[in-house]
Amino acid sequence: MENVHLAVEEDDLYSGYNDYNLTLDSEELENNAGFQQAVRTSHGRRPPMTAKFPGTAIGARPLATSFGSRMASSLGRPLTGAVQDGAARPMTAVRAAGYTSSMSRGSNFDPLGQSRGPAPPLEAKNEDTPEEKIKILEKKVNDLIEESCMAHSAGASQLALEKAKEAGRKERALARQREQAGNTEQICLDLTYSVLLNLANQYANNEMFPEALNSYQVIVRNKMFSNAGRLKVNMANIYFKQKNYPKAIKFYRMALDQISNAHKEVRIKIMQNIGVVFVRMGQYSDAITSFEHIMSESPNIRTGFNLILCYFAVGDRERMKKAFQKLISVPLGVDDEDKYLPSTDDSSANMVVEAIKNDKLHQMERDLCVDMVKSSQYVELANDLEINKAITYLRQRDFNQAVETLKTFEKKDSRVKSAAATNLSFLYFLEKDYEQADRYADLAMNADRYNPAALINKGNTVFVKNDQEKAAEFYKEALRNDSCCTEALYNLGLAYKRQNRLEEALDCFLKLHAILRNSAQVMYQLASLYELLEDPQQAIDWLMKVISVTPTDPHLLAKLGELHDGEGDKSQAFQYYYESFRYFPSNIDVIEWLGAYYIETQFCEKAIQYFERATLIQPSQVKWQLVVASCYRRSGNYQKALETYKDIHRKFPENVECLRFLVRLCTDMGLQEVQDYATRLKKVEKMREIREQRVKSGREGSARGRRDGREGSAGSAGDSTRGERLSARMRSLPGSDEPYETSSPKELDASYVDPLGPQAERPKTGAKKRVEDDDFADEELGDDLLPE
Repeated sequence: MENVHLAVEEDDLYSGYNDYNLTLDSEELENNAGFQQAVRTSHGRRPPMTAKFPGTAIGARPLATSFGSRMASSLGRPLTGAVQDGAARPMTAVRAAGYTSSMSRGSNFDPLGQSRGPAPPLEAKNEDTPEEKIKILEKKVNDLIEESCMAHSAGASQLALEKAKEAGRKERALARQREQAGNTEQICLDLTYSVLLNLANQYANNEMFPEALNSYQVIVRNKMFSNAGRLKVNMANIYFKQKNYPKAIKFYRMALDQISNAHKEVRIKIMQNIGVVFVRMGQYSDAITSFEHIMSESPNIRTGFNLILCYFAVGDRERMKKAFQKLISVPLGVDDEDKYLPSTDDSSANMVVEAIKNDKLHQMERDLCVDMVKSSQYVELANDLEINKAITYLRQRDFNQAVETLKTFEKKDSRVKSAAATNLSFLYFLEKDYEQADRYADLAMNADRYNPAALINKGNTVFVKNDQEKAAEFYKEALRNDSCCTEALYNLGLAYKRQNRLEEALDCFLKLHAILRNSAQVMYQLASLYELLEDPQQAIDWLMKVISVTPTDPHLLAKLGELHDGEGDKSQAFQYYYESFRYFPSNIDVIEWLGAYYIETQFCEKAIQYFERATLIQPSQVKWQLVVASCYRRSGNYQKALETYKDIHRKFPENVECLRFLVRLCTDMGLQEVQDYATRLKKVEKMREIREQRVKSGREGSARGRRDGREGSAGSAGDSTRGERLSARMRSLPGSDEPYETSSPKELDASYVDPLGPQAERPKTGAKKRVEDDDFADEELGDDLLPE
């Protein structure tokens, strides 16, 4: 592509600066029509910078159009203030701007004419200005690019090409308008790149390969786009489609040189293409070199298969065997349990999966292969296949078929019978059918006493019956048969822990930690044991190790907060409790701790949001709503507290605590509803006395059950001072046991025990004390000491 260079005049840039121009005289400004128009309108103002020269990373889509022809005027020579066609020259220092001899006679410099009256209003935004036209045209280009891409995705390749061409024409018109407006520095490289790249792609999609190659060449050769060399992959693909294999190899290698080692996947794909091109050219040795490098760096099924074919083509059988071994060791990326499960909810996908599960090859695998092996000398292998068949049923979550398959081994030899009975015992244990689990565990042990899995299953059935000593004996026996059996060692530690043999349990889990270094369960058990041994620092250290493995476990974070709280480190405790709340905002204990923390620090406004969440989680527990109302009262929002108590009374009309505080608030605020709430309070208290007498007449056990039920029920008026309060932590707040006396009449008992305790007394300042203790304060001040 030829570069077009604009000629630039080489005039003397500073000629004429010393000439005096009468148009610069401030006295003549008010008579200058051009100046007055520039002042009163936006005409002549330079638009703000709206574009930059962005980087040219591949993500920024850098490419070029006929960019050289439009940038020559700004890149060939720096812009200066030289006189151009009809443009006024800038002011110089020959004379002070706006100052003439007439100003010394008392006249003021008023070029805008403000002394003659208020300035005219600003005109509305004019869409016919060059700046607005440029913006509109730029938006049109972006819309055309988007329409082109959408048309291609819909399969309309011809329409997509037309839109891409139209975008190119609009973009060139946009560049011309910017040159005419003198805004060449605002040319957007990203837009130019997008237009050209989309046009090249649409040419390629329509199989117009020469035009596509020309468009890609324009982009690649433009030095303004530093990473445009990656597009040589697109050019190589086109040469491959044209069967021009030498050029395809050349451009693939050029693209490979442009991509750093950090982009490993992209480099691997390019090398795969190079290997395929060598195969098409019949150069198998070169293809083998590419494929072998890929299999050593990032092995995959396709490359491994191609490598085997290349070895076959050159007749190298030994290397074919090694390549096949590498091929079968490549992970498929599909779990066994997902192998026969549909990936979507589509009915057609389910039908395909069912067809695969019941095709002839699968039936041959399930029946014929097993029967043939059974009739051969490899009978043991047939038994293993049957066991694997049962395990496959388990992975497909078909437990009934798995059980039926395993039960066929009850009359087999001892080894196979033990393996089948062990699996059956495990299945029944998971289904909590402990009797069947114990039966098959005994069968497995009788068939093979040295089977550690059978001994573990037997120990588990004893463990759930709370016979920890006997369970520990089975786990020990399993460890004697297999010293590396981690399940037996873990369960033995749990058995010791249940028996309160903490030191022995600690020894088991420390040994297990030496085997399983990153097991979160093992480290958590160690932390729990150290906590029981009253060594909180060690417990914190082990929990920190667990957090390093599972950093988002809310229960672990809450446990860390609890331990730090016990050590008196409130700030660390708050941090871990808050993190736990962030990951799991429905833990009542965490919510309660955070609310109590803010109450202790006298930030009741922040505590409200946590207790309101508690009301959402447990709407039938009146205690959370009472605490919210108390927090409003503590924060000084008495009106909101009154509304909250009224709302509580509507939901729980027989709650005594709510009625007592309504009487208290209405009395203090001088409201007329006080008598109504006082009457309701007397009625509810009388009903409670009658109910308590009935409870006392019954059995103590049934009375306790009914009282517990009333504490959590919405319509109960039982012992509200217990069920409606917070836990021991909230009751431990200062002064929580002191009654909150009301100013109601003496004949009505409206005393209220605030679940948050009385508000903390404000700290006394020393100002008053200094005045009382200072003898100078009692003396009269003279006039000379008084302030003026």
